[in-house]
Order: sequence, then C-alpha cells, then structure tokens
Amino acid sequence: MTDDVAERIWRLVFDADGDPDPAVLADLKSRIPAAGLTDLIIFSHGWNNDEAAATSLYNRWFGLLAPQLDPARTVGFVGLRWPSELWRDEPIPDFPAPAAGDAGGAAALGDDVEVPAGPVTIDPAQLADLKDMFPDGKEQLDTIAGLLAAPPSTERLPELFVALREFSAATQTGFSDGEADSPEAGPGMVATDQDPEKLFTTFADELAAAGVEFDDGGGGAAGLGDIAGRLWQGAKEALRQLSYWKMKNRAGVVGRRGLGPVIDQLHTDFAELRIHLVGHSFGARVVSYAIAGMSDVQPSPVKAVTLLQGAYSRFTFTERLPFRNGAGELAGMLNRIDGPLTVCFSSHDRALGTFYPLASAAADDDAAAVDDPLFRWRAMGSHGAYSSQTQSLGATGAVYPFQSGQILNLDSSAVVAKDDGPSGAHSDTEGGLEPPRPLIGH
Repeated sequence: MTDDVAERIWRLVFDADGDPDPAVLADLKSRIPAAGLTDLIIFSHGWNNDEAAATSLYNRWFGLLAPQLDPARTVGFVGLRWPSELWRDEPIPDFPAPAAGDAGGAAALGDDVEVPAGPVTIDPAQLADLKDMFPDGKEQLDTIAGLLAAPPSTERLPELFVALREFSAATQTGFSDGEADSPEAGPGMVATDQDPEKLFTTFADELAAAGVEFDDGGGGAAGLGDIAGRLWQGAKEALRQLSYWKMKNRAGVVGRRGLGPVIDQLHTDFAELRIHLVGHSFGARVVSYAIAGMSDVQPSPVKAVTLLQGAYSRFTFTERLPFRNGAGELAGMLNRIDGPLTVCFSSHDRALGTFYPLASAAADDDAAAVDDPLFRWRAMGSHGAYSSQTQSLGATGAVYPFQSGQILNLDSSAVVAKDDGPSGAHSDTEGGLEPPRPLIGH
C-alpha cells in the first residue's frame, strides 16, 4: 500500500443500536475537505473479532483496490466498526487462527482435511465473548454452557432447545428481510414446532458433510461417538448459527439507524461528495439497510453498492415475493442508488448455502418446494438476488451491463473458492478483486 492511500483510510464506529461514535465521525468530517476528496468508499465488515483484525482487513482490501480506481479522482476509504463476533475457532483465509481453548475443533477445517469435532463444551474465552456481544442473554448463555458441559443425554435435548429459545427471546432485535411472515419473526430454528432431536441432528450431519469427524466410539475425550454426543455437537453448532443470525439482525439496525443517517450528514456537509458502499457478509446487510435509513434525495449521493457474500435474504429487494403475498423489506429502495447494485455470490460459500438457510427456516416450511425445500431462505451470497440479471465474474477487462438503480448478480464461484472450514469460501474476501468493479467511474 502506498503512503498516499494509507493516509486516506479512516474509520466510522457504531454501537449495537446504530449510534455513531461522535468523536470518530467528527474526525472523518474534518478529513474529507482537507484531503480534497471527490469520492468516498465505505466498507463494512461482517463478522469480526477485534480492532486489529478489522484494521488488517481494511488496509489490505483498500490497498488492493486503490490501483484499480480512476486516477483523476481523489478517493477516501472508510472502514466501519460495529459489534459483531466471529467465533474463536472459525478461521479467516490468510489470517492466523485466534488462540482459544477449543481451537482446532469443528470449525478449524482446511481444504479437504478432515479434523476431529473437538470438545463440545464452550471455551471460557468464547463464552465471555458471547456475553459481551449479547449482554441481555448472559443468564441463558450460562445455562446453555452448563448443559453442554454435562454428559450428553438425549433426554435433556428439550431442555437444551428451550435454553436456545430463551436466549433468542432475551436478545431479540432488528427485523427480517421479508422472507418471514412477520417482520419481528425470530429464526425458524427456534420455532415452537421444531423437533430438537431432528434440528440438532441436521446441524451435526452438515458438520460431518463439511469434513468434521465425530469419534466412532473409540473412547474420545468427550465420548462423541454415541448418538447423544453427536447431538450435543449439533446443539453447539445451533448456538453458533443462532448467534450469527442475531448479528445479521443487528447489521440491519446499524445500517438503517446508523449508517443511513450518517450518509445524510455527509451529503449535507459535502454536497458534491460521491459515496460508494461495499459490504461483506453481514456488512452487506449494513450497507443495504443504510439505503432505507438515508433520505430519498435525488440524485442520490450513493453512486454504487457492492455486496460480497451477503449474509441476508436474496428476496430483500424483491417487489413481489414468490412464496407469499407481499414484498421484500427493501423493495422500492433501488431508486435511492444513483448507480448499480452488484451482488457477488459463490456456490462455495457453505456458511450461506448450508447453515444460513437451516438457521432461518421454520420446521418443514416450504416442504412443497420439491426442487429446493429451503428456497424461501436462500441468501444473497450463495444464490444472488432473486430474479435479477446474472452473469459470471470475468477476467480482467471484462465488460458488465451495469445500470443505475438495477441489480446485477455476478457469479464469483470461480474466484471466491478458498475453502477454510465448514463455512467454505465465505470469508474469501480477496478472491474477486482483480476484475473491475462498479465503484468509481459512474
């Protein structure tokens, strides 16, 4: 990265309610005119562990992006920070694995390498992380951790499921994307009609399909070879996915109540500044819901929105839903973008292709959809935006039919393919950087 680019990488910080840090926002506002910016790229991370990881991600990503931009423009870069948490045993490509007592377990899987499932207990450091992230659910988290630490028993599955439901209720926030029948609906995985044994079995089976090895009964440390032990592993994975689902909802709050109003402020103070939004994973939901949180100013200061492995419903912008009467939560909002919305998706993203719909779906919902029983719950980052123009991400110099106020899906499976764990290529955020992107030039 050149020194010139490094001097134009700044921050925006939001809390869980979407309130910006006033000192950080004031600092950004002071730097924009001093740098003589014509354009500002705002990028939101998805799951994230700490400030150091966020800083490293943004520095590397902006350093790769900067040489591709129009040299006639002066571009600033902003990396968002908002409260989201990556479990400690979940690897990120090209990042060292974080230290944790259960690292090397179920989520620490590499390319085509089978690893033991690891302990079913929740590591104390991980439990502390979850309590910091969800302070209203501390009591329920202690209950879940205690149940997982006890000898696995099929008789206690209902108790464990109830504890997950109570954690979900205690930490309820945000809103659905329109795929649920109610805007306040919780994740289908904790619906009252779920069968705990079936639910936990499904999660355990998907871990096994991703390469996680369960003990075959040879006397593993946690006795994971028996059915109950396998179900306990499925229950732990259910908690992981439930916590991620909660962070997805929080992302919408941060976008609508936080980033959207900040964009209004920036436009008021710097009327000619062109803003470009980029989001990865839950961060894609942050920048998408920012469109709903900003004023409907024409022409919009937002000139492009680029979504990388978006961890939210592919039906969010849909005008007429194919599975019930109604529209997606952000239907009609594309006119607030004075440029294209680009959705990069990959078939190698297991976090979104497998675990996201399992966490979102209600028991036996859409079972009549024979071709795809999870159709209703598919994500942007695994399948692209519903009923939108789609083409493959091409080589350097490829031409794309970008249109203002229109969605273009780019199948990035050929480049977003680095398989690091049960999440697959979900965190392969650098795989698709070489081809041109609709960030600057409109």
